[in-house]
Order: sequence, then C-alpha cells, then structure tokens
Amino acid sequence: MKASALFSDLLGKVAVIGRAMAPTNGVDMTIEDRCAALLAGRGEATELGLARDILDRFAKLDPKDKQAFFSTVQTRFGVDRPALARALADLDRADDEDAARNIHFASEPRSQELIRRLNRAPNGTRDLVAIRRDLLRAIQKDPRLAMLDADFQHLLGSWFNRGFLELRRIDWSTPAAILEKIIGYEAVHAINGWDDLRRRVAAPDRLLFAFFHPALRDDPLIFVEVALAVEIPASIAPILAKDRRPIDPSHARVAVFYSISNCQEGLRGISFGNFLIKQVVEELRHGYPSLDTFVTLSPVPGFRRWLSAELAKGSTGLLNDTERAALTACAGPVPPPPDLCGALAVRYLLQARNPAGQPVDPVARFHLGNGARVERINPEADPGARAQGESWGVMVNYLYDLAAIERNHEAYANSGVVAASAQVRKLLPRR
Repeated sequence: MKASALFSDLLGKVAVIGRAMAPTNGVDMTIEDRCAALLAGRGEATELGLARDILDRFAKLDPKDKQAFFSTVQTRFGVDRPALARALADLDRADDEDAARNIHFASEPRSQELIRRLNRAPNGTRDLVAIRRDLLRAIQKDPRLAMLDADFQHLLGSWFNRGFLELRRIDWSTPAAILEKIIGYEAVHAINGWDDLRRRVAAPDRLLFAFFHPALRDDPLIFVEVALAVEIPASIAPILAKDRRPIDPSHARVAVFYSISNCQEGLRGISFGNFLIKQVVEELRHGYPSLDTFVTLSPVPGFRRWLSAELAKGSTGLLNDTERAALTACAGPVPPPPDLCGALAVRYLLQARNPAGQPVDPVARFHLGNGARVERINPEADPGARAQGESWGVMVNYLYDLAAIERNHEAYANSGVVAASAQVRKLLPRR
C-alpha cells in the first residue's frame, strides 16, 4: 500500500474515533451549529471526526437545505468585526509591520477557517470540491452568495496550484476506472464507447494528457487530446474518423490540440488549463523532435448566439448592412455561405467584447490568454449537431508559436490586443 493511502487510512480511523468522542455525538444540533463547534477548536481527533460528520451531513441535504446552509454560513461566519476594530486601533497606535499584518488576519472571514478545518477530514478536499459545485448552482438563485464563493476560490486556488499537479499520459494501460471517467468527462467531442476511446489513446499518432491532484488521485482535473499530423487540419472529421490510417509519429510536424475538457465543475474558475497546454507542449517537444507546429482545432461556442444579438441591434451593432441582409436571407437552420461565415467569425473573435472588455467567446479568452494567436478560421469544419447549433460548424486554429507566446500574452493581458495572423486579419471589412 502506498504511503499516501496508508496515511489516508490512518486519518479515517482517527476520524471515526474522534466522531465518537466529539461532544456533538448524539446531540440534536443543526449542521450550522456543528460548524460553530468545529471552529471553537478542540482536540485533533475530535476535530477530524466533527469535520467528517459535517461533510457527511451536508451530502444528504436536499438542494433547498443546501441553499439555506450556504446563506447561513456566509452571514454567521463572516469577519470578526470586534477583532478587526482592535487590529485597526493597534495600527493607529503602533504603526509597525506586525500591526499591519494583524489587520490582514483579523479581516479574514471565519468561513475561510471553517473551510480549512473541513479540508482536514479524510477525503475532505474531494468533498469541498463537490460542495463548491453545489454553491455555484446556489449562486444562480442567490447572487449574494458570491462572497462565500470568493472564500472557496481563494483556498482552492492555493490547494490546486501548479506545484501540486501531476501530468500523466493516459493510454490503453491506464486503469479502467480512470479511462471510464475520461469517457464521461469528454465535453467537446463525445467518446462513443471503448472502441472510440481506444482510437484516441492507443493509436501511435494519438495522445491524451491529464492533470491529477494528490487529493483526487484517480480523478482527472482537466485533460487534452492530441493528434499528430503532417499539416494543420481544417476539419475535425479526419481526426475522429473510425477508418483512418495512423501516420508514423516520426513524420509528424504538427501537434493538434483538438479537445480540452475540464472535469470538475467544483473547480470552475480555478485556472490550471494554461499550465496543462504549456507542459504538454514541452512533453511533445522532447518526445517527438520532428514537431515544429503546435495548434488547436477549437469550437466557437457562442458564435450564433452573438450573431442573433447583433441582428437584434440593427445598425447600432458590429454588422454592416450587407452582412445583416445576407443573414436575414438565410432560412431557418440553413447556414450562410462559407465565405460569409468565415468573415463573420473573424468579426466575432477579433472585435466582439463582453462588458469586461474581453473577447466574448470563452474558448478564445482561454487560448488568447495563454499567448496563442488566431491562425485560421475554418467554416464547415464540424458537421455535428452541437457545433451546427452553436456556430454552423465553424472551428478555429489557435497557434502556439513558442517564440511569440509571452509577447502575445503580455499584449492581450495589458492592452486587450488579440493576436491574429495576416490571413485572418484580411477578412475584416475595410473601413
């Protein structure tokens, strides 16, 4: 048995003993009162037992009671205002570094310490990720709970930073339990059973890499599927074809990232996808010296929704009279001509902005933020029903030019500049 498994087993036994010893054992207390008892601070064993008890009780709550729990935790376990007032008064008197630091600690909401103590329970991290999933759903009904989510984001961002993540190659020898999760988590191009998965992980020119965390040892956080190719692809069908002939990896020049899937809803907004792409690029460079081009074949999920909104704006939107007329002439599901689709997609990716001033498209924000550039627009690239509904099948190649990644990232982060090839920019209408 591995040392980590032995330690986890030991913690579990201690938690069982602690639960029996806890003063709340057999007492009719609300789950919120049990949280207060946990924060009161007791012995190590009783803390572990009480934390495990709280996590187990939360899992049995129905959605309505979970909503009420989150609201109570946010209001009941906020900042200790008297302690903060004392710290501020000390700063006025002392005006030194220690007094300034004490303000930081005094201003921390008690809900953060509650999350930390719950995390100490056996499998606590896994349960907290699940709790945040429920919290994100609760926020849709009560946006005020975003303050509590900020506590989760702060702590999960530390616990899931790059230093704790392990990159693993997933292949046909990977344990079946993990392979089955890969099938279920694939969010871009559905994996239709074990034969389809085998084509993606066992062929010599197909690879899959995933990030794992010690607290979720057999559950991937995010994974990327890679196709080795001789040229940049313009459509997804040849990559996913059942009857395709694999190429000799030594002849490949291009690594294509054709699917990136986040696996844990409770870690939404905790960014480690950028680390995944960059580390996989390094792995590929060392394992396949013939590769000189790293590119994606990415969906454009918000394209048609944005076009509908722009049409509704009329002359005040980004579309010109000719484009609006052409779109209006399209009947029902019939897509515009490919040339028009490509030109409109360029407008969407390079000019459309959300209220924060960023590109509207979430996939574009991810890759541009990582330092990629919009290399090529591919109309009619994905015939699938989902892609047709989202973008009429348009897909994008984002190029990771290793010599320009940092420069592109800085320009995007500091000035909102979208890096794009000359081929793409020439599709913008002339003013």
